[in-house]
Amino acid sequence: MSRTLTPFPYEKVLVLGLAKSGTATANLLLKNGIHTIVNDFKTEETDPVVVELRAKGAEVIVGSHPLSVLENIDLIVKNPGIPYENVLIKEAIKRDIPIITEVELAGRLAAPNPIIGVTGSNGKTTTTTLIDAMLTASNKKVKLAGNIGFVASEMAETLDEEEPLLLELSSFQLMGIDTFKPHIAVMLNLFEAHLDYHGDVLSYERAKFNMVKNQTENDYFIYNADDARVVSYINNMKAICIPFSVNKVVENGAYVKDEALYFKQEKIIDIEEIVLVGSHNISNILAAIVASKLSGATNEGIIQTLTTFSGVEHRLQFVGKIQDRLFYNDSKATNKLATEMALQSFQRPTILLAGGLDRGDDYDDLIPFLANVKGVVLFGETKLKLKEMAEKANIEHIAIVENVKEAVPVAFSMSNEKDVILLSPACASWDQYKTFEERGNMFVQAVHTLA
Repeated sequence: MSRTLTPFPYEKVLVLGLAKSGTATANLLLKNGIHTIVNDFKTEETDPVVVELRAKGAEVIVGSHPLSVLENIDLIVKNPGIPYENVLIKEAIKRDIPIITEVELAGRLAAPNPIIGVTGSNGKTTTTTLIDAMLTASNKKVKLAGNIGFVASEMAETLDEEEPLLLELSSFQLMGIDTFKPHIAVMLNLFEAHLDYHGDVLSYERAKFNMVKNQTENDYFIYNADDARVVSYINNMKAICIPFSVNKVVENGAYVKDEALYFKQEKIIDIEEIVLVGSHNISNILAAIVASKLSGATNEGIIQTLTTFSGVEHRLQFVGKIQDRLFYNDSKATNKLATEMALQSFQRPTILLAGGLDRGDDYDDLIPFLANVKGVVLFGETKLKLKEMAEKANIEHIAIVENVKEAVPVAFSMSNEKDVILLSPACASWDQYKTFEERGNMFVQAVHTLA
């Protein structure tokens, strides 16, 4: 079945930014008979998407952001990546024009079906994928979308009756919601991230907790009881709060006891049976167990998932073995904490490939996690900062290269049998690559070429 945007109290809507979500938004609005204007800075006049949207009745302005597009606009649907410092957005705020992101539309389309929302600084994709797999293995229908790569509103349009919409949610998306409400909200962790976008930590945290602002006492908030920043918000929750912890027994939630995972007082699985690598992933798994159990997953479905699921692309993805060296692609590690987690996943000697967009971070925080790192291969805008960090850590082998492709053979030359060669950049990819996926794919291709 296809759902419609009713009620929708806006007659003239500006879609700011194309890409996948912007294109989907424009198509959705047009299908619902809403006067739609699209504005994108980078797209060319001859782009097939521009031609197609115009043919469907949209006004499309590309190549600039003229203030004239704001005339008589009732609502802006903003691409999550466009900062609030954008000249059009600043002017729209002055004019009191409401600004949302596409997930708000998805929430309106999905109602009254339950939404499961997953956010946090790290682990979102892995946790969301686990929940999807656990429900599917339990013969439960679910639609997966959001920051994970599938446009939320497109998935929401096709929901069957009572089928849940499972969303990975970024802080950028969550800044632009109004009525959006997940029935089950998962907060994995919080630390300093995306400060170039949000400006300060408090603004970033508020964006994340926007996810739960509309929850009621009939909803669930699943939270990391080991994260002090997350716990500090608990007293403000209206929803039923369910904790998960790797460090202590939380009997009303999910926890580790006697080398096994439990939900409430029920043992689910021994840790040694879990295929997914990385001690940090135990936390993600606990969160997924709670969310999937609340959504009707069976223990059999959960166990089947955890004994077969070895990770998703670009998140500690095992790429292969060459001359007894193990290659892992963790291109999704776009911040320091993600790289710290990755480094803690291996006890073998490791060659670390790192570098990328310079957001002004200091990388000395990584030094305590480099005990097993015997070599680093560095690239991108942060290469010299990371070189300085590696020298402070007395890393034996340090090399600087142009890109990930060049890094792979250099890393191999530093390595010995049984070593891990790990791409875990600790930085965003945008200085050299359009996406972290493009960076990870270059690494995988370079490994295959080396083989």
